[in-house]
Amino acid sequence: MELKTSAHVDTFPRDRLPPARQWPRLLLDRPELRYPDRLNCGAELLDRTVERFGPDRPVFRTGAGEVWTYGELLGRVDRIAHVLTTDLGVVPGNRVLLRGPTTPWLAACWLAVMKAGAVAVTVLAQQRAAELATLCEIARVRHALCDVRALDDLVKAGVPGMRITAYGGGAPDDLLRAADGKPSRYAAVRTSADDVALIAFTSGTTGRPKGCMHFHRDVLAVADTFSRHVLKPEPDDVFTGSPPLGFTFGLGGLVIFPMRAGASALLLEQAGPGQLLPALAEHRVSVLFTAPTAYRAMLDDVGAYDLRALRRCVSAGENLPAATWHAWYGRTGLRIINGIGATELLHIFISAADEAVRPGTTGVPVPGWEARVVDGSGRPVPDGEPGLLAVRGPVGCRYLADDRQTQYARDGWNLTGDTYVRDGDGYFRYVARADDMIISAGYNIAGPEVEEALLRHPDVVEAAVVGRADELRGQVVVAYAVLRAGAVRGEATAARLRDFVKAELAPYKCPRDIVFLDALPRTPTGKLQRFRLRAAVGRRP
Repeated sequence: MELKTSAHVDTFPRDRLPPARQWPRLLLDRPELRYPDRLNCGAELLDRTVERFGPDRPVFRTGAGEVWTYGELLGRVDRIAHVLTTDLGVVPGNRVLLRGPTTPWLAACWLAVMKAGAVAVTVLAQQRAAELATLCEIARVRHALCDVRALDDLVKAGVPGMRITAYGGGAPDDLLRAADGKPSRYAAVRTSADDVALIAFTSGTTGRPKGCMHFHRDVLAVADTFSRHVLKPEPDDVFTGSPPLGFTFGLGGLVIFPMRAGASALLLEQAGPGQLLPALAEHRVSVLFTAPTAYRAMLDDVGAYDLRALRRCVSAGENLPAATWHAWYGRTGLRIINGIGATELLHIFISAADEAVRPGTTGVPVPGWEARVVDGSGRPVPDGEPGLLAVRGPVGCRYLADDRQTQYARDGWNLTGDTYVRDGDGYFRYVARADDMIISAGYNIAGPEVEEALLRHPDVVEAAVVGRADELRGQVVVAYAVLRAGAVRGEATAARLRDFVKAELAPYKCPRDIVFLDALPRTPTGKLQRFRLRAAVGRRP
């Protein structure tokens, strides 16, 4: 399709889009997906919502009881946008990295970047210096807005030419102090509907992150498909959940969806199962986004809390077992809305709600999306037979200057890397990942990336990482290591290696178990035989 004239002064994002012939086919013919040529998603989510519902409705809440209204958010966002463009010199198309725990200020920074016509690069507060340096290199990041509590690793990353502006610390150069003196209104840049709005990173099995570029209309499209037709939020809903805003799952569920509906979101800095249950009760939460791991972990204590306000429970990030669905339903009377999404496609594209839910399946294509199961050549397979999941809709995979584009987008479809079966009624059932990705508690973990971290330790000669099935987390990371001569095997060494990995990578990537071997299984040509390790780890208790 032909792109509209860009409003970007910095043309890096559009220049790095894959060629149009490599895009999947986009489906934009539904009335709700026919967006104008000029579209700024930040203005649509904030300014237009204020126009529809007024400035006095709550938009963000915190665990400490703070409440922001839409009108207050609008003023704060616009002041930050003025700082970006006047004090920091950000121009449309510049990439701005956003880092910090889940707070209203982080959401406000994201909205300000949107309104300024820049490109948000959201990262996890857990990611370490080396990981951050790689992301900044790929996206050519030159500006960063960072919660003062998450500065250390970003500073250690040492990204050449990147200007870091902290917020929340009260220093003279703090972003929020600079914003206090700015005008409370900012005219959003008239971006094109297909200008890049954000770059979200995902890891492939090689461990090299892939930047997924999403347009301003994509941000609205996920709200106008899954949220509008499946979730069906109401203006008085209160959203919350565990995924951070650095994940598109969290960005959609905690910012985009509630704001599109004029609703509010409870933004929790700590959102593990132990924090979620009391927060659900105290703040009368009605819509919950989290992973199957959390639903399982909350089962034993759910009866101790008043959850009568809760009406929607969304699960994604990993497969939702039927047993977990039934256990949650039995204790709460609530039907979990299962779904599959992908960073490449921004959010959920197969799901089902209410009476349409069939436990043990993911669901059916969300209105606006199509899905089928194909073989290795892209041909549809008969219902009941496993194959590769292929989907298409209003959002498609567009990797940032990455030759893996042609692996994900083929013949007009997005191939997600999942093995699925479709039944005769059109419901899709998850079978397994088609690659070596480990999915643990909703986090995607590339085994080779963990291997590389282990190999940086002087005692490790060889390393291989696989996933082991786990009842609570879906999978956990298990590492096999060959040590240098003279190094002592044992739990003390394993503990030192785990500490080393935690210093190199986000903690959730750390191996749960480390097994020491004399040698890794390899073919005569030296290729690692991962299937043997997976088989071996499956026999371990």
